[in-house]
Amino acid sequence: MKDKVVLVTGAAHRLGATIVRRLHEQGAITVLHYRASFQAAKKLADELNARRQHSVMLVCADLSQEQSYIAMIDEVVSQYGRLDAIVNNASSFYPTLIGEVGMAQWDDLMASNLKAPFFLSQAAAPHLQKAYGSIVNIVDIHAEKPLKGHSVYCMAKAGLVMMTKSLAKELGPEVRVNAVAPGAIMWPEAMHSELKAEILARTVLKRKGEPDDIASTVLFLLKEATYVTGQILAVDGGRSLNI
Repeated sequence: MKDKVVLVTGAAHRLGATIVRRLHEQGAITVLHYRASFQAAKKLADELNARRQHSVMLVCADLSQEQSYIAMIDEVVSQYGRLDAIVNNASSFYPTLIGEVGMAQWDDLMASNLKAPFFLSQAAAPHLQKAYGSIVNIVDIHAEKPLKGHSVYCMAKAGLVMMTKSLAKELGPEVRVNAVAPGAIMWPEAMHSELKAEILARTVLKRKGEPDDIASTVLFLLKEATYVTGQILAVDGGRSLNI
């Protein structure tokens, strides 16, 4: 991954930040996208740039806005002259109860989980093809088997699974496109302990995963899995066997 330019969306916090750290450790030039979390993004960038100068670039964009996709890709390519990979990690997640779903919720969940990954990948495609690069999408095990009370989110992630497979066909042979489907990795902030215990009881390994489990899988798909494309890799401790 040395000197490969990788754009990670939603990279200021949580899973995105962990992915950035892992790719940076491997020598990648990481482009850290954020929307509103400037302080957290800058703190992470400063920390990593202190370890290796000019190795992290910040880009701010609202991924619900159409003009942001091409502008962000142009900014990266203008800075580095290339783009080798995208990790579509940015995501909105919250319940949408049937009978109460509004257009604003629909637009927000579809924009962050499906629209943005597609149009960002489309804007980046010529540069990724030139670099024989790769796209990794962060999906969800609930893209296959829905989570009650989260229908719009699950539909959006299901669309992202199909996008992964479709773009693998559309952009091959130059670009590989794969996805990672996390299970119990980082709990939603409002989840109560009883539900956490119930979820872990249905997990074959009987324990929660860690963000680095996802980051390591992203690294594998970008670096090692050179004959893998169009695949969805579940990192869920076997939960999808019993979901």
